[in-house]
Amino acid sequence: MAALSAWFWNERFWLPHNVTWADLADPAPGVEYPKASHLLSALPLALGIFVVRILFERFIASPCAFLLHIHAASVHWRATPNPILEKVFTSNTKCPDWRHLDGLSKQLDWDVRKVQRWFRQRRNQDKPSILTKFCESMWRSTFYLCIFTYGIRFLWQCPWMWDTQHCWYNYPYQVLTPGLYHYYVTELGFYWSLMFSQFTDIKRKDFPIMFIHHLATVSLISFSYANNMLRVGSLVMCVHDASDFILEAAKLANYAKYQRLCDFLFVLFAVVFFITRLVIYPLRILNTTLFESWEIIGPYPSWWLFNCLLLVLQMLHVIWSYLIAGIAYKALVRGKVSKDDRSDVESSSEEEADTNGTNDRGVKMAFSPKAENGTNGTNGHAVTTKSWPQIRTSSRTNNDR
Repeated sequence: MAALSAWFWNERFWLPHNVTWADLADPAPGVEYPKASHLLSALPLALGIFVVRILFERFIASPCAFLLHIHAASVHWRATPNPILEKVFTSNTKCPDWRHLDGLSKQLDWDVRKVQRWFRQRRNQDKPSILTKFCESMWRSTFYLCIFTYGIRFLWQCPWMWDTQHCWYNYPYQVLTPGLYHYYVTELGFYWSLMFSQFTDIKRKDFPIMFIHHLATVSLISFSYANNMLRVGSLVMCVHDASDFILEAAKLANYAKYQRLCDFLFVLFAVVFFITRLVIYPLRILNTTLFESWEIIGPYPSWWLFNCLLLVLQMLHVIWSYLIAGIAYKALVRGKVSKDDRSDVESSSEEEADTNGTNDRGVKMAFSPKAENGTNGTNGHAVTTKSWPQIRTSSRTNNDR
């Protein structure tokens, strides 16, 4: 283990030339540099955030939903108990193709449409209610708004907010301030909590993608903290947080059936997303990580890795922007933003079309975590995602069923 640890924390990879971990271990009295051990405090914080979320959804979000006449609707048609079909549903597939449907119909001596209907009703039994989705989005919207507000207030007083070259002056001997520490650890704790809660949250088709996104986000935040790139990292987090709470607010309006408000918030979200991800991010953040840092501190191995990850993130921004533009175009044509097709109750006509492989509805807005989070976006980060906080939007065709 000692050899593995020494290999992983190799100074020649993590730190600039002529800098060692010993140089950062014992600073002057009253001065502290980031240490990887600090990241452990994010784990109990993640548990605390998860508990706060449960209390928030029960005592704040649920009463708000009732005031908006959003209730937990019961399933009108429940699937008839059938051990054979239940076994196929739980252990094999929830969406059997035509060949499986034909085989099951012969085995049970049922009509194919009856088997088809049973699987549809069984899937609908597991679908979350609008109340559940409303409470989840309200929690995320509240957290994203709070952390974005904190980030803006903190960065407003920091010189690197206005002159990004300050991200690299005296690097890596940059003092860890309490505000920067709290900002980083809170963001990291939140994404750890998303990884934990994803197993209890609304189950969606993009579960593996969102899990990988949250894992990548945790890795990026931890990576930038370990090698003291907190200043530029704080800018990246703030840029990504800027649009996430607007998307979650649009979901809330959609669940409450305020369509015009939903459309307005989505347009606002799209504008903020385009400005932050396609203008501010490449012109300010990528410019400082690629060019200003090259001139001030020069490249070293982890510098290359960090910038490669940020460039991959920019590629995702371009892809998501294309999807959002497609959604906006369809919203203009149809007169409203499309709903989330990842967890809504299915109709019989949809089921029959899907089974025959003829349903192609194109790009839709994912009114759920994106990004989700973001996509989560996010962050959602799909997304998030929040990518490093990811946008919670995704491309959806029903071919993935």
